[in-house]
Amino acid sequence: MNTPEEEPTEPTTAFLRKRMSQADAHYGGDLIDGASVLRLFGDLVTEITVRVDGDEGLLSQYENVRFTAPVHPGDYIEARATLVRRTRLRRVVELEAHKVISARPGASPSAAQALAGPQLVCSATATTVAPLVARDATAEEAAV
Repeated sequence: MNTPEEEPTEPTTAFLRKRMSQADAHYGGDLIDGASVLRLFGDLVTEITVRVDGDEGLLSQYENVRFTAPVHPGDYIEARATLVRRTRLRRVVELEAHKVISARPGASPSAAQALAGPQLVCSATATTVAPLVARDATAEEAAV
């Protein structure tokens, strides 16, 4: 049940897949920094806000960020976002990133393998703010 401030939320999702490059490696052991995954999350939150509000909005916070597995150059990461709550100004989005292909540099420089199932590497919740002006303009355009 929605609180008086909450608006009904239609299922809105976004998805992307990215091959992590050597340029993303930041730490010893050829590890990709967590900020690279959070950048993917930011792009997804922006996409959802554009779809829902016609404006990129402003990402205001991440909560419950959990890094659960290492990411290396050559890994393919699938990231998904789902809008779970919407109020007059705020959008709350659940985020997950999974490794679906793993690089195998020990086998050969270009070796990789598709994983039997996706491996969770990061999850988080994001809150974004949508300006009322953009939202009101989108509603007016839809009414025309």
